[in-house]
Amino acid sequence: MTVKLGVPSKGRLMEKTFDWFRQRDVILARTGSEREYAAAVKGIKGVALVLLSAGEIPRELAAGRIHFGVTGTDLVREKLPLWEQQIESMMALGFGHADLVLAVPKAWVDVDTLDDLDAVAAAFRTSHNMRLRIATKYHRLVREYMRHGGVADYALVDSQGATEGTVANETAEAIADITSSGETLRANHLKVLSDDPILRSQATLWRSRTADVDDADRAVVAEFVARLSS
Repeated sequence: MTVKLGVPSKGRLMEKTFDWFRQRDVILARTGSEREYAAAVKGIKGVALVLLSAGEIPRELAAGRIHFGVTGTDLVREKLPLWEQQIESMMALGFGHADLVLAVPKAWVDVDTLDDLDAVAAAFRTSHNMRLRIATKYHRLVREYMRHGGVADYALVDSQGATEGTVANETAEAIADITSSGETLRANHLKVLSDDPILRSQATLWRSRTADVDDADRAVVAEFVARLSS
């Protein structure tokens, strides 16, 4: 068998992941064009590189099809309800920082906390005979956050595109989305509630608890972990 490492296949997350491993003398490289997903690992034997979308990596780790993977905390927590039973966090990589936040229109001057939002949601139901809509692609995390915050009178609207634009487009009254600087939120006349964010995320190296390993793999895993930890 071969120990498989899954990393994001494109963008800044891929570049920073390659840089992070290079600093530890593990060289990750594409072996084809940008349209191809062929890749290789140099500097350590017995490890194969698998290029995936960041959103696919939690699923592949949980299924045991890759042994290690780099992806954000937000994607693991959203996609794997029992993530701690399926994978483990090895180390935070120090980049890809972003917060999953709840944001409302700046014009809602009296809404600053979840308690305020709860009151607005109740009033919205009375006035419009419908639940206040929150656009997001993080359904599991938002529901958990709202439940702990005591907010119940809302409906989630699935958004896989430009979530920040849903309020202006009148398809939602509020949003829950990942942000690093908040600039896009401000550009769309949205403000973040003052409560703690739903989740603080960053790029993290994860290890599968379900992937098969033989004796040869265990030696590779031990060397791989030792190299990255030094």
